[in-house]
Amino acid sequence: MADSAKKKGGDDMEEQGRIGRLWSRVTRVIQFLTYDIWRLNPESMSNKENILFNAIKTVMLTVRNVQELNIAASARSLTYRTLLSIVPLLAIIFAIARGFGIENIMQSGLFNLMTGGNRHLTEMVASERVVGGVSASERTHEFIDILLEAINNSLEEAKGGGVFAGVGILLFLYTIMLLFNDIEANFNKIWQVSRGRSIARKVTDYSAMVLFVPIFFILINALTILNYPQNETLKAIYILYPFIPRLLDVVPFALIILLFTVLYLVIPNTKVKFHNAFVAGIVAGVTFQFVQMLYLSGQIWITRYNAIYGTFAAIPLMLLWIQLSWFITLIGAELSYAAQNVRNFSFEKETKNISRRYKDFFTLIIASEVVQRFANEQPPLTADRLSVRCQVPARLTHIILDELVELNVLSPTPSMSDERVVAFQPAVDINLISVNYVLSKIDSNGSEDFLVDTDNEFYAHWEALIASRSSLYEGKHDLLLKDLVMAEEK
Repeated sequence: MADSAKKKGGDDMEEQGRIGRLWSRVTRVIQFLTYDIWRLNPESMSNKENILFNAIKTVMLTVRNVQELNIAASARSLTYRTLLSIVPLLAIIFAIARGFGIENIMQSGLFNLMTGGNRHLTEMVASERVVGGVSASERTHEFIDILLEAINNSLEEAKGGGVFAGVGILLFLYTIMLLFNDIEANFNKIWQVSRGRSIARKVTDYSAMVLFVPIFFILINALTILNYPQNETLKAIYILYPFIPRLLDVVPFALIILLFTVLYLVIPNTKVKFHNAFVAGIVAGVTFQFVQMLYLSGQIWITRYNAIYGTFAAIPLMLLWIQLSWFITLIGAELSYAAQNVRNFSFEKETKNISRRYKDFFTLIIASEVVQRFANEQPPLTADRLSVRCQVPARLTHIILDELVELNVLSPTPSMSDERVVAFQPAVDINLISVNYVLSKIDSNGSEDFLVDTDNEFYAHWEALIASRSSLYEGKHDLLLKDLVMAEEK
């Protein structure tokens, strides 16, 4: 009995030891992911380690920012705006298509888009048997027919001319502008861009996007023709080379990936690197095709229960599809932002808890670099370049630059490489920008309009503070920032 009790006690201690070791490992992993990974020095690691850790940080940033920015609410807002704008937008696109004689191609491309442009999805919808009177294929056709009827009515009204037709066209264009403006605003919010496009750029860029849509539909239609060849020569080639149809199955994914990549490159009012937009385009494009498959499967499932739910069930399903499409699009935009700005979140915990003294120290370093480059007639640097040059965490660099612009010490200017990217130059005479000048500006920034009696009750406290500040900012040993040269430059 004693031996058995000892053995049981030993097993319990061993089990507790295993649990303790496991918990210790979990704690170390959590500590690494939440703190240590953001303090790693890229220069001390290999390329493989940098790629792995950057990928982990990108995923973590994407998930966190999707929650913080409430991307789901933005997707719902864009769904509502899309419903209001879909008929005017398609009316303009079909009017352009009629002018080029490709209206039939547009109609067929629209149906192919609803089935994902994928051969297997199209066959799945087309071969679905009729249950309850309406098949999934017929339901899709019904929805497109209703949409096309509304588009044709709109175009016929516009043909009539007159004041009402002109007002209608202006309302159409205004609705489309609102849609694109809402899309750009959501992308800019993700990219933390405070300034949108100018009116002139909005008109030119949005018009180019509308003109791009018919080309996209032509590509989808051409893909369908290749997937369902009527030409005997093509049929013979497919029989001789059976790998070609399999290869064509990849093309819909390539088209959708191309579309998302272009969106992530063009829509934000800032410079997006191609490889970041492309990676996000791959993720969003593949996910979109998967959701498209679920949507069509849902159509078929509803068809089987058509006698119970009727055609009304197609409306919420369509709304859900639009909302999920926007949700995927915005997550892809967030992924491209996280991939491009992952370095900005290094030392994030320290940035949030930085001391007043050290923040002032970094402020002087950044401001002096801007001033010295101006004095030496060198081109201004962007925030990212200043971060590297001054060895200041990128996110803290952005915070400091925003504050210096607000204080009118620095002013933003378009960079020489890309007008959408902001560089920084002095906002006043560099012979006025001294250490005390900058620190006094920081110290007095903000409102002081409070109901505090500084003349009587708290007079001594206020005078003590003013005297302390005067001794700091009005000393005889003040230095101009242009004279604060880094040691390596001496």
